[in-house]
Amino acid sequence: MSSRATQGLWALTEKEKQTLRLIVRGHDAKSTARSLGLSVHTINERLRDARRKLAVSSSREAARLLLEAEGPAPASPHPQSLGDTGIGEDPQHMPTDQETAPVHGVGQARRLAPILIGVLFMTFALALLALTALPQLASTPAATPTATRVAPDPQVVDAARRWLALIDQSRWDDSYQATGSAFRKLNTAQTWRTVSEKVRTPLGALVSRTLLGQESLPAPPNGYEVVKFRASYANKADAIETITLELEDGSWRVVGATIE
Repeated sequence: MSSRATQGLWALTEKEKQTLRLIVRGHDAKSTARSLGLSVHTINERLRDARRKLAVSSSREAARLLLEAEGPAPASPHPQSLGDTGIGEDPQHMPTDQETAPVHGVGQARRLAPILIGVLFMTFALALLALTALPQLASTPAATPTATRVAPDPQVVDAARRWLALIDQSRWDDSYQATGSAFRKLNTAQTWRTVSEKVRTPLGALVSRTLLGQESLPAPPNGYEVVKFRASYANKADAIETITLELEDGSWRVVGATIE
């Protein structure tokens, strides 16, 4: 597997992986959409993004790369089921897969423990990152890119501070516009406002914010910069803010954030 493909696997979101796992099991875009309760358009968007990250032209090839990385599973579909059926076309004589859509790995789906009420998740381009005052409950990916600590870049740090200042002022719409296009593609302004009000408002007014450092994350397409702050709020004395940014059209845009 090429280094670019390996890096692409790191950049895949769990939703993209879940979609590719169904492709591995013999589904096409239509049956995947039915299995996940989504539109074919949404599935094709996930597959297109996965192909871009893995630098392949075929969704079947992207699925094979994920299978190769995660390992074969019991009762894997026959190799013939990984043919070149076009996206959106029904395969001929394909048995119906009645199993639940897999969430982790390409094997038989497992029932997940319920997520505790009060933990809010939002999908970002880099990964599933939570903007929440509670501990994250998302599973740790099997393989993640290694971040390298670097000297703080004033432009990157300033962009992160300015974005956090918008959040501190409850300027949800302005903070939404300051996010990257990949984030806005997956989240509406209303969704962002609703989640932000539920998660950030209870923390209360900002008391202080101190830069802890910056890391560089070598993930496709152009890498990400991760800035960390130690913050104190009226209702939470000690918090760590992690802001992930991507360079887009010459400006640093926020694509991920956590408050722990």
